[in-house]
Amino acid sequence: MQSKANQKSFLSVLIAVLILLNMNLAGCKKDDSISDATITDNLPNITGYPIVSTNQTKFYNNSTEISAPATGSAFYGQNAMYTGNAPKYVNNGDGTVTDRVTGLMWQQTPDRNGDGTIKSSDKVTYTQAVAGASSCKTGGHTDWRLPTIKELYSLIMFTGIDPIIEGTSTSGLTPFINTDYFKFGYGDVNAGERIIDAQFVSSTLYVDYTMLTSKTAFGVNFADGRIKGYGLNDPKGGEKTFYLLYVRGNSEYGKNKFTDNSNGTISDNATGLMWKQEDSGAGMNWQDALSYAENMQFAGYSDWRLPNAKELQSIVDYTRSPSTTNSAAINPLFKCTKITNEAGKDDYPFYWTNTTHAKPTSGSNAAYVCFGRAMGYMVDPTNSSNAGWIDVHGAGCQRSDPKTGNASDFPHGFGPQGDAIRILNYVRLVRTIK
Repeated sequence: MQSKANQKSFLSVLIAVLILLNMNLAGCKKDDSISDATITDNLPNITGYPIVSTNQTKFYNNSTEISAPATGSAFYGQNAMYTGNAPKYVNNGDGTVTDRVTGLMWQQTPDRNGDGTIKSSDKVTYTQAVAGASSCKTGGHTDWRLPTIKELYSLIMFTGIDPIIEGTSTSGLTPFINTDYFKFGYGDVNAGERIIDAQFVSSTLYVDYTMLTSKTAFGVNFADGRIKGYGLNDPKGGEKTFYLLYVRGNSEYGKNKFTDNSNGTISDNATGLMWKQEDSGAGMNWQDALSYAENMQFAGYSDWRLPNAKELQSIVDYTRSPSTTNSAAINPLFKCTKITNEAGKDDYPFYWTNTTHAKPTSGSNAAYVCFGRAMGYMVDPTNSSNAGWIDVHGAGCQRSDPKTGNASDFPHGFGPQGDAIRILNYVRLVRTIK
């Protein structure tokens, strides 16, 4: 006869086996019934808003990859020179990944069907994404939520390669997410999608409209390395669908804690970054932006730099926009130069980052963050006989511009939404608080 101790040990093992058998390793199923009490939480005790680095390690000039520039030389000060908080992911073996920098836990795959592949049928509408969080029990957890745009953008890695817009092959491409830990799928060409149709939805709605009348959610495209606002209705009919990863943990992530230092600088005690309160007051090309930042001495500091894409996006205020608050999408503590946009309206600039947005054969573009309207030249969706400049992706999006050139060469923008090409973008400087 077994002892009581052996019986308890056997029951413990049996319970553990049953838990593992019932875990859904792919996505969320309504018949999951595991409670948090039976699962190790595996979340680090991290609060605040630590910015994960972009993981960009290559150096570029205006067109190609180069060796590391010497101090004070051309193109010094770009992203690869400032490593920041390197990503630290843990595969928990239960369909979840823990980020030990941010204190967030993520679903590992957007595969909703549980068949091990990622395709068009795995996509969900914004409505479904919001509603599905409460019934999701991936890894046995019951407190999943739809991520904010700042949480979702924490996953982007600028080691990716931006595909050709109408390309049909993924050969030679690299997604803008760490595929050693996360499962990823490009757009499902077998379902009539483009390979760049890999938009992941966030919970963050645009406070204005895009395309004149479209209610819009921000999302991250891990195929082409951008934040854009996406209309919730599909132009082909019905609601637009997205890939989805739920998140849990660190509820303070993405929340700034600004202090006005009364010396022309703003400290964010959540991220550990200090910002120059005023911008450059004028646009410049990317090389000049790097030089402007590296040579700046202000408020007793000489270690100012151009921010990387994730640092700059961290200070976007998604509750603000030019049309709804008559301001840039940033806390009013900051000062933004007012500009006249392509449609002749008062607006606010695009701001350079030090991050190259690489393409298959070049490094000729750099990422910028849009604190005003994300203008594009489009056919008027309310009157097909008209075409003109409208807000196509929302204040707070992240796109890219050529590092050098002449904006007049792009009178109708570039790409499917006619993205405005400015090239002479503005600068907001940052330094790390030490």
